[in-house]
Amino acid sequence: MTDKDYVENRTFDEIAVGDSASISRVLTEHDIQLFALVSGDVNPAHLDPDYAATDMFHRVIAHGLWGGGLISAVLGTELPGPGAIYLSQSLRFRRPVGLGDTITASVTVSEKRPDKKIILFDCSCTNQDGEEVISGAAEIIAPTEKVRRRRVELPDVRLASHDHYRRLLETASGQGPVATAIVHPCSPAAIDAAVEAAGEGLIEPILVGPAARITQAASEAGRDISAFRIEDAPHSHAAADRAVELIRCGSAKLLMKGSLHTDELMGAVVRRDTGLRTERRISHAYIMSVPGRQDLLIITDAAINIAPSLAEKADIVRNAIDLAHVLGMPQPKVAILSAVETVNADIPSTLDAAALCKMADRGQIVGGLLDGPLALDNAIDTAAAVEKGIVSDVAGKAEILVVPNLEAGNMLAKQLTFLGGADAAGVVLGARVPIILTSRADTLRTRLASCAVAVLLARAATKAAPGLP
Repeated sequence: MTDKDYVENRTFDEIAVGDSASISRVLTEHDIQLFALVSGDVNPAHLDPDYAATDMFHRVIAHGLWGGGLISAVLGTELPGPGAIYLSQSLRFRRPVGLGDTITASVTVSEKRPDKKIILFDCSCTNQDGEEVISGAAEIIAPTEKVRRRRVELPDVRLASHDHYRRLLETASGQGPVATAIVHPCSPAAIDAAVEAAGEGLIEPILVGPAARITQAASEAGRDISAFRIEDAPHSHAAADRAVELIRCGSAKLLMKGSLHTDELMGAVVRRDTGLRTERRISHAYIMSVPGRQDLLIITDAAINIAPSLAEKADIVRNAIDLAHVLGMPQPKVAILSAVETVNADIPSTLDAAALCKMADRGQIVGGLLDGPLALDNAIDTAAAVEKGIVSDVAGKAEILVVPNLEAGNMLAKQLTFLGGADAAGVVLGARVPIILTSRADTLRTRLASCAVAVLLARAATKAAPGLP
């Protein structure tokens, strides 16, 4: 232990007029979000720079976070330190504080009042340019007994940010809705998703299923669907067939799962003569927004292919790379996962990983950087990769995780969702059109993000082959 591991106060008798102390900190977006979370103040003037008047935005944050917070931290940990009792504080805001500014909070003893052990402090906050942004005064009852305590280690607080999905929605909306066949939307949740996605300008819903049940679900959801086209079908199997037919004839450009079982929908999709097969293997991808992670993470395949062969894994990788391109990753880093990071003849997934990487070397898989086998830790954590001595452009920086089988992928995605607080949008790739495959447990935000991803894919496909229906 060193002195830095402890906080120690200075008693009233040890403090002299003119004594001072200071601390510095950089203002980050994370700080603003934490302040909003603790205070409950979600005024867009704090959280939405596009909405806020810049001066008011910065002054509010300076008052709430730096003004009270940093000066209080100096008084409570440095001078006088533990045992000090805060009586009052007055602050004057002199100039804005912005994201990325380094703020130094300083306190200087201006007066001592021995009768009640009160000390008055001049308080000041300056930015990295030496400009004073806050000035003021504080009144403190100083401790009379010496205190030395081990410094409390602050928790690593990670906030679930939905900025990734918000940007997806902003990118996908505004270019006209895409006609979408929604299969068997006979639950309030399915109707909610359809109405909200239409309201965001993402899709033009075609509701395919029993008309009476669809109308009843809309009534239960309290939603008006009078503007939507309804394709009456007697049951879920017939609805899946009719929706696929709408795709084949060009009346719809997207397929979206409603309240039927995934197997029913995919059965119609993969039917050889009347389905939506292409030369590619159909696969599923989760587009995950993970707290604490700067970029989106793609996990594949966790929903369609149970135990894919090497050839099927190659298509799963190709599908994921195409998705990553649409999401703005020009050369995505693809980690082929296994339990270990070395090739082991007793672990078939390591052999597949090595073969996939060699296929990429020979141009059989293009558009991404592949490496594997990689264990999960050294695929996404740079320190873990360095510890294992792995030299790779992918290790520690993976953007796509290709799992060995459905069980591993499903458990990984749900672990991130339910234990890690991640959001998981889902889409089916490799068919003639993107398929929005959501779960009953999905939030409305996740359903909308899934729609946004599918819309971006559909538009990219239209640009690539504008003559196709």
